[in-house]
Amino acid sequence: MAVDLAVPVYSRAVSTESNDLDLIRTAVATLCRQFDDDYWSACDIEHRFPWEFYRAMAHGGWIGIAIPEHYGGGGRGILEAAVVLEEVAASGACMNGASALHMSIFGMQPVILHGSEQMRERFLPSVADGSLHVAFGVTEPDAGTDTTKITTRAIRDGEQYVINGRKVWTSKALEADRILLLTRTTPLEECAKPTDGMTLFLVDRHAPGVGVTPIAKLGRNAVASCETTYDDVRVPEHDRVGEEGQGFRYLLDGLNAERILIGAEAMGIGRAALRRAVQYANERIVFDRPIGKNQGIAFPLAEAHAHLRAAGLMIREAATLLDAGKPCGEEANLAKYLAAEAGFFAADRAVQTHGGFGYATEYHVERYFREARLPRIAPISQELILAYVAEHVLGLPRSH
Repeated sequence: MAVDLAVPVYSRAVSTESNDLDLIRTAVATLCRQFDDDYWSACDIEHRFPWEFYRAMAHGGWIGIAIPEHYGGGGRGILEAAVVLEEVAASGACMNGASALHMSIFGMQPVILHGSEQMRERFLPSVADGSLHVAFGVTEPDAGTDTTKITTRAIRDGEQYVINGRKVWTSKALEADRILLLTRTTPLEECAKPTDGMTLFLVDRHAPGVGVTPIAKLGRNAVASCETTYDDVRVPEHDRVGEEGQGFRYLLDGLNAERILIGAEAMGIGRAALRRAVQYANERIVFDRPIGKNQGIAFPLAEAHAHLRAAGLMIREAATLLDAGKPCGEEANLAKYLAAEAGFFAADRAVQTHGGFGYATEYHVERYFREARLPRIAPISQELILAYVAEHVLGLPRSH
């Protein structure tokens, strides 16, 4: 596919936040129109990373949107990053497109906030210009979402650490040059609190002892999710993020941002699905009239629109609070929860609107449906979000 890389980056010379966001939406949507549904379907079927799209987004300056300007980024916040990823997903790229960018856009927050100046200078400019790919290694087969139970161990040996362990669901590990890896530097039984004794490293993915194996999965196959193994991997001290033992605290700095961005991506998928469904409902003639005249078709699509609009407001509220440095645990969790539900509902109704053709790859809504399922389980399940709301918002007893 021929790609026009001369896509203008959003203007900084705007007077209001609303106008600024509109310019970002327009610019990203314009770029994404170069990559149609057939492009994304082919990437998914062939398990092929969308390099052409990634390079175009890097050239436009979008990958570094949330990285400080001093390090070559756009110096913007999570609100603007959410708009970028929503528009990417809404173009029909869905999670395949968003996940190609997601980690680079938000995942370096622990480095930005807690890494040494030397580390920031070494890595952030390359992440911002798209030349350095980063993956995130947290989840383990026997720990799941109970992060305090991870067993990947880093033991200090002079000015290096020796790391052994295993991670799963490390997205983009095949393309990554570095993996932001959470380890235990102090055994759990020796810690005063379960969240103590964990340390983050920016590990060289090509270092001896690092292994990567893709996991066969339901969808989003243009971006591999991998099992990664670490066998006596030597990591220099200067690749440690911040202080030893503070990794879990550093990790928390990015969790609310990730929930907001995943919510924006889910909302984008819902918009893509709804757009396809409405078009089909207007064009498909059955019993001598468009099926969109039938309330059994029209009302669920109107309901999908309502859910998406409401989720969008929560995403914006959460992102605004986060960028202002205000507490947003409830808002970020609800943004992810509501958007994941709204996106999946819209994708499900798009398949139903298409009837039997909804199951055919030609119409693309089956791909939207598969990809809309992911935000309901990652990076955290809907059930755990409800547990958070029940305990921390409603004041009910802790359930786990």
